[in-house]
Amino acid sequence: MASEELDLYELLGVPRSASAPEIKKAYHKAALSSHPDKVPEEERADADVKFKAISQAYEILSDPQNREIYDTQGMAGFERGGGGGGGPGGVDLDDILAQMFGGGMGGMGGMPGMGGMGGDFGGGGRGAPKKGRPEVQEYEVSLEELYKGKTTKFASTKNVICATCKGEGGREGKKGKKCGSCEGKGVKTALRPVGPGLVTQETLPCTTCAGRGSYFADKDKCRKCKGARVVSQRKILELYVPRGAREGEKIVLPGEADQVPGQSEPGDLVFTVVEKPHETFVRAGADLSAEIEISLAEALAGFSRTVLTHLDGRGIRVSVTQPKGKVLRPHDVLLVKGEGMPVKRSDERGDLYLILKINFPEDGWLKDDAAVQRVQDVLPRETEAEVKADVIDDVSFEILDNMDNFGAGSGDPRGGAEWEDEDDEDMHGGGEPQCAQQ
Repeated sequence: MASEELDLYELLGVPRSASAPEIKKAYHKAALSSHPDKVPEEERADADVKFKAISQAYEILSDPQNREIYDTQGMAGFERGGGGGGGPGGVDLDDILAQMFGGGMGGMGGMPGMGGMGGDFGGGGRGAPKKGRPEVQEYEVSLEELYKGKTTKFASTKNVICATCKGEGGREGKKGKKCGSCEGKGVKTALRPVGPGLVTQETLPCTTCAGRGSYFADKDKCRKCKGARVVSQRKILELYVPRGAREGEKIVLPGEADQVPGQSEPGDLVFTVVEKPHETFVRAGADLSAEIEISLAEALAGFSRTVLTHLDGRGIRVSVTQPKGKVLRPHDVLLVKGEGMPVKRSDERGDLYLILKINFPEDGWLKDDAAVQRVQDVLPRETEAEVKADVIDDVSFEILDNMDNFGAGSGDPRGGAEWEDEDDEDMHGGGEPQCAQQ
């Protein structure tokens, strides 16, 4: 089993940038779903284990000081001098984990709902080396690249253990001096006021030794890393985005994150796929949609032509015939089977939905009365009953292309003008109504 430190953020299902309210909300949700009383009796033992782990993660991440320690040093930040476990508020994490998992987190990989997170949280022994945390970053990819797949090479610079001092920080034969500030523990406990007459105890990394418990004098530091224990290394990496990958998917480069002294192996470099918006296509799962424009003549009589260029550069030709006078209308949809996005790890593809937009002719396209008559002769003329009225007026009109002025200046408050009424003014604006003199 790989030695890997359990990621508390992953356990609660939140990103490392999550706010305190988001962590609290995620804890309540996870605790409710994992509570032993909410599952069948045969699953209660496993649920109890997961429930305790979730509660322990929330105890650490809900406290700002403990969260800072965890973010900067991981669970090693809570270790006391000599490798003993020291949790938040003086709680011995190793004792808690031993009680929860029978002597360590070695069985964590078998917990239901926690696949991929199994590892030696306590390592099965105190001070055991662990795998480093993953480094996650976003990677923007175009829809064309997601359609065809993409392989790219890039230069990565990361920290690796100094080969000269093997991560110790000192010259060969030199031993670090015990830090007198923290007495070799690497952390210091202090009281911090939180209100009138109230204090809280917090454990923070020792600033003198940077949480190591010891330090080297300048003359004894490793000449290669200058006591930092790590050096920078530049490496060319290859990143492959598979065909059909989706927004939010993660591409993992194992072991390519920074190395940290005291850990058996570095963490992974993780890229989260971010899909760039496309000017033509809209994606929904494995399906694509696009709007195409056709003329009024094509809507009435059909057409056969290339309507768009697909994501792989192919032209998509559509042939539409109109049997028995059927016409195409605005927002009708042409469904093209199998021309959507590829489906990962298969030969299948989604579908393509073409949404029709009909362009009407420009003004003046009918040049004379004869042309108008020819159109009238071809198009169907529906006979509609004329509205009957006692008085009929012939009115003049103008053709508009919008309703922007509808209600404006009409005396209606909804049109922006104030409503004025003579009766209202007499009753409310002019005081008491005046009686006429007899």
